[in-house]
Amino acid sequence: MLMLFLTVAMVHLIALMSPGPDFFFVSQTAASRSRKEAMMGVLGISLGIIIWAGVALMGLHLLLQKMAWLHEIIMIGGGLYLLWMGWQLLRSACQQHRRPVSPEADVILPKKGRSFLKGFLTNLSNPKAVIYFGSVFSLFVGDDVGAGERWGLFLLIVTETFLWFSMVATIFALPTIRRGYQHLAKWIDGMAGVLFAGFGIHLILSR
Repeated sequence: MLMLFLTVAMVHLIALMSPGPDFFFVSQTAASRSRKEAMMGVLGISLGIIIWAGVALMGLHLLLQKMAWLHEIIMIGGGLYLLWMGWQLLRSACQQHRRPVSPEADVILPKKGRSFLKGFLTNLSNPKAVIYFGSVFSLFVGDDVGAGERWGLFLLIVTETFLWFSMVATIFALPTIRRGYQHLAKWIDGMAGVLFAGFGIHLILSR
């Protein structure tokens, strides 16, 4: 059982360290707004992981195999949301290009709860999550894994996700990182917008 937990912990850490929509959302939010707002996003992402892990433990791979239409809806809906996020970032980059922001300018925070919802929706629409929990993670939770082990794996995945993205939020909210972001904001937002749009297009075309 210990080997199972260590293996899942390592595989999940590798999946977390691989840059994707969740990582870019947390890092961009921390650098452009604040650690508090980024942590709200982390809580949203963690809630998404709770849903993904819970469904995976109940047999997500079997559900997707038997209900192909559900898989289509998840892929298309997630792709459209990521495209919308990409468009918002690209529009922000264009606005900053027309009206450069002073490095000393105050950062305007989004409405309360907005980062939490964005983090939640970003995770639910994350193509990595669909692939990971629908295939890779499901390999470790076969019929021979008992209820106790399943609850243990569930807590492990959620805790590991929260700790990892909390670290990302803390690092990118450092004053040095934030000052660097203010100087390169339009380029970073533009790059993030292209990446989000790319994730969305890939998710739609690969369904």
